Amino acid sequence: MRVLGIIVGVILLIIETIICVQFARLKPAAWKNISLIGCVFALDALCIVELCFIKTLKARIAVYCFDFIFLLFICAITGSSYLSALYCVILSQLYLNVEDFRTKTVVFVTSCVAFAATSVAGWFINYKGIPNYGEFFDMVSATVVGIIIIAVHYAVINFLLAFYRNNLKLKKALKEADENKKELEEAYEQLSETVVFKERNRIARDIHDNAGHSMTSVIMQTEAAKLLMESNPEEAKSKIIAANIQAKNALEQMRESIHLLAGRNETVSLKEEAEEVIAQTMDGTDVKIRYDLSDIALSGDRRRFIVNSLKECLSNGMRHGGANAFFVGLEECGENAVLTVSDNGSGLPSDFKEGYGLRGIREKAAQFGGGIVYESEADDGCEIKITIKMGD
Repeated sequence: MRVLGIIVGVILLIIETIICVQFARLKPAAWKNISLIGCVFALDALCIVELCFIKTLKARIAVYCFDFIFLLFICAITGSSYLSALYCVILSQLYLNVEDFRTKTVVFVTSCVAFAATSVAGWFINYKGIPNYGEFFDMVSATVVGIIIIAVHYAVINFLLAFYRNNLKLKKALKEADENKKELEEAYEQLSETVVFKERNRIARDIHDNAGHSMTSVIMQTEAAKLLMESNPEEAKSKIIAANIQAKNALEQMRESIHLLAGRNETVSLKEEAEEVIAQTMDGTDVKIRYDLSDIALSGDRRRFIVNSLKECLSNGMRHGGANAFFVGLEECGENAVLTVSDNGSGLPSDFKEGYGLRGIREKAAQFGGGIVYESEADDGCEIKITIKMGD
C-alpha cells in the first residue's frame, strides 16, 4: 500500500502542475496565483504527512477533510477542467487507506456534492456573476462530466482495490496452507515413525511369545526323547515327531509375525484358540493342564494379547519353574477379562525380576486398562493373574 501511495502522490503532483500552468496562462490576479500555489503546497504537504506519519483511520479522515478544504479553494479559484482529476487523486488516497465500504460511499457522495457546489462558486467568482448563458452551460456540462468521472473513478478504483486486497489475502492463505501442509507432513512423518516403532515392538513380542512357547515345547520333547532313546525307542520316536511338528509350528508363527499377519482367524473363538495352545503344549510332553475357559468376545489386539500371555506363562512355568501341571482359567468379571495361570513349579525366587516377556505383558495390560499380579511361595508353585478391560 505504501508503494501505491507514492504513485498516487506523484500523479497528484503532475495534475497540480498542469492546473497551475493552465491557470497562469489566463493571467489572473496576483492574489489568485499566490492562493493557488499555497493550496497546492498544502495538498502536497498533507500527502507526505499522511503517507509517512499517519497510522490511524481517524487521523487519516482528519487529513482528508483538510485536503477537501484546499480542493474547494482551488476549485473556486481556477474552475479548471482538471479539477475532477484532482478530486480523483485525493479520493484515491482515501480509498487506499479505508476498507469500510460505507465510509468510502459517504465520502464519494460528499465529494460529488462539494465538486458541484465549488464548480458553481468558481463560475460566479471568475465571471463576477455576469449572466453569460454560454459560459454557464459550459460550467454545468463540465460539472456533470466531472461528477461522472468521479463516479467512474469510484467504481473502477474500488474494484481494483478489492481485487488487489483479495489477491493479497489469497496469497497469504496459500502461504499459510503451504506452512500447514509442511507441519502436517512433519507430524505425519513423526506419527509414521511412532507407528513403525510400535509395530516393531509388537512383532518382537509376538515372535517371543509364539515362537518362544513352541521352542520350549520342542526342547522338552527332545530332552524326553533323549532319556527314552534306549529304554523305549517307540516313545522317543513319537516325542521327536511331536517336536518336529512344534518346530514347524514355530517357523510358521515367525513367518506370520514378520509379514504382519500375527493373529487368528476371527471365525475361531478365543476359547477354541486357547484350547489349541493348551493342546499343543501337552502334545508329546508329560505336562498336564486343566482348564476352565469362558467364551469371551474380545477385539483383535486384546484377543491376541490373552493368547500370547497364556503361551508366555506356560513357557515360563515349564522353563524356569520346572512345572509339569497347570491350571488355566479365563473368565469375565464385570468389565474385565481375567486370565489365571497356576502351576506346580518351584515358585518365584526371592530376587525375582520380570524378564522381557513378563515385562511386555505388564506394559500391554496397562495399555488395556489392567495389570498383572503374581502369587507364589517357595517350592509351592506360582499363580499369575492378568486382567484387562473388555473394551468396546
